[in-house]
Amino acid sequence: MANQNQTDNSEIILLMISSRPEHQSLFFLLFLFIYLLTLLGNFLIVLLVCLDNHLLQAPMYFFLSQLSLADIIFISTTVPKILINQMSQTQTITFSGCLIQMYFFLTSGNTDNFLLACMAYDRYVAICHPLHYITAMSHKCCLFLVSGSWIISSLHSLLYTLLISRLSFCTSVEIPYLFCDVYPLLEFSCSDTRFIKILAQTEGAVDLLGPLAIIIISYALIFSTIIKIPSTAGKYKAISTCGSHLTVVILFYSTISCLYFQPASAYSAQKGTFISLLYGMVIPMLNPFIYTLRNQEVKSAIVRLLGRMRAFLRK
Repeated sequence: MANQNQTDNSEIILLMISSRPEHQSLFFLLFLFIYLLTLLGNFLIVLLVCLDNHLLQAPMYFFLSQLSLADIIFISTTVPKILINQMSQTQTITFSGCLIQMYFFLTSGNTDNFLLACMAYDRYVAICHPLHYITAMSHKCCLFLVSGSWIISSLHSLLYTLLISRLSFCTSVEIPYLFCDVYPLLEFSCSDTRFIKILAQTEGAVDLLGPLAIIIISYALIFSTIIKIPSTAGKYKAISTCGSHLTVVILFYSTISCLYFQPASAYSAQKGTFISLLYGMVIPMLNPFIYTLRNQEVKSAIVRLLGRMRAFLRK
C-alpha cells in the first residue's frame, strides 16, 4: 500500500528541449505553429473525405481520412503538454496524466501502423488484381479493416497501460523523453518489470512488425507486377499511385526504427529528442501535404468544397 501511495503521488519529469530561458519562447512559437498547421492539414483531409462522396467511396481516401484522424489524436496527446511545459517552464506530469498520455499516444501511433498496412494492401489489390478491386475492397471490407485497426490498437495500449499502472515509482522519475512511453517508464520503476519487458519484446514486436511485413510483401508483389507492364506510361501511372503512401511509410518506419530499435548504449538525450520531434510532430504535419501536393483528386475535391461554400454564402 505504501508503494502504491508513492506511485499515485509521484510526478514524472519530462525532458526539456532547452534549459536556456531565452529559447523557451522561440520553441513555444515553433511548436504551436507546427501543431496548428498539423490540425489544419489533417482536419482538411477528414472534412474533404467526409463531404465528398467521390473520395468517401474510394478505399484509399477512406483509409487516408482515418490516418489523418489518428494523427490528430497522436499530436494532440503530446504537443499541448509540451506547450504548457514550455510556457510555464515546468517539466512535470502527474503519474495518472502520464498513463493517459501514453494510452492515447500508443493507440493513435499503433493505428497509424495498421492503417499504413491497410493502404498497402489496397494498392496491391488495385495494381495486381484490378478486375477484383471493387469486390475485394468493398465498403464493408474497408470498415472491417479500419475498425480492426482501431480496436486492436486500443486493446494493445490498454494492456500496457494497465500493466504499468500497477508498477511502483518510489520517487519522482526523470525520463529523457518529451512524452510518456512504455520503455522509459519501465527503466525507472522500482518494481519487477521482467514480464512486461518480455511481453513488449514478443507481442509488441509482432504488433509492430506484422503490419510492416504486410507492407513489404504488398510492395514486393506490386513491383513485380509493375515490371511486367509493357508500356512506360503504364509503369509510371502504377508507380504514381503508390508514391505518396510509400513516402509516408519510409518516414514512419525509419523514425520508429531509430526510436525503438537502437541499442541502449547508442542512446543520447539529444538524439532521442530530435527523433521524438520527427516522429511525434513533424511526420503528422507532413502527411497531409505528401498526400495532397501531387494528388489531383484531392485538389479537385478542394475546388468542389470551395464552390459549395461560395454557393452557400450567396444564398
